[in-house]
Amino acid sequence: MPDARVHRAVYEVTASAPADVLYGLIADATQWPLFFQPCIHVEQLDFDGTRERLRMWGTAGDTITSWFSTRRLDVGRQRVEFSMDLPAAPAESMSGVWTVKPLGDRSRVTLEHTFTVAGDAPGDVAWVKQVVRDNSRAQLEQLAALAARWKRLDDLVLSFEDTVRIKGPSELIFDFLYRAQDWPSELPNVHTLEVVEDQPGVQVVSMGSFSSDGSAQETKSVRICFPGAGRIVYKQTQTSPLLFAHTGEWSVEADESGVNVTARHSVLLHEDSIEQVLGEGTSREAAGQHVRDALGRAGLLVLHHAAQHAVSAVRVL
Repeated sequence: MPDARVHRAVYEVTASAPADVLYGLIADATQWPLFFQPCIHVEQLDFDGTRERLRMWGTAGDTITSWFSTRRLDVGRQRVEFSMDLPAAPAESMSGVWTVKPLGDRSRVTLEHTFTVAGDAPGDVAWVKQVVRDNSRAQLEQLAALAARWKRLDDLVLSFEDTVRIKGPSELIFDFLYRAQDWPSELPNVHTLEVVEDQPGVQVVSMGSFSSDGSAQETKSVRICFPGAGRIVYKQTQTSPLLFAHTGEWSVEADESGVNVTARHSVLLHEDSIEQVLGEGTSREAAGQHVRDALGRAGLLVLHHAAQHAVSAVRVL
């Protein structure tokens, strides 16, 4: 059987930021879910300073896929080489390189992919090419948008968490967090919620809820569940107008005397929507505090009901 044909795709963008800023955004893959729309979640498995191994979840067309990726980071040459260990079918191999070149006060970012497709069927090749094209363009366009705001980016990215101490079985607490489809009957601010779990542990969640001011909002999320580790990580794929991106995690950590249940949030503010949503003259700092308060209240409401669920179930038993 002849070797599969090698396909190559190259895309680039010119961005208004120094090369080292853009390289930093590319090098820190754990932040990609906030910055790149197709990226759902990234776990860094190993890193020795130049070589790292990642597990990544992202969208490929209408499909959610997961893969392991090995990357080599070269800060001197401002290059990041990558290869997928086991790419999702129909791709048979997938590798590439990010390259950043300084252009005075601007930079050119090039993203190159090299891949093969099992059997080289025309339909499969066309599908992989389209996914590579769509995701590459989305990543590069967002890099350019971030570059335009690079001096303010630290004010637009927020991370925070709240923890509740619970005396109850960790399994019941995690069960409450996992069975989100039951939340409308448990949580007063959630009126509709649909969960689709076509892959074990990968949930697509559509939720209708009420904010603290009584207004209705619709959000969609992808949740990756790790029952053995007591973790559920998620990314909102449809957010409130004030947010460009929202990622988070529910974690359940037991010790000898009880359970710590934590709601973690990371957000990227949608700068252009701040005054439209919160009123003229609203600062980035005030918008950040508004988001922290609103998400904190919503997260704590879930945690307190998880505690009540666990305690009530133990009493019934």
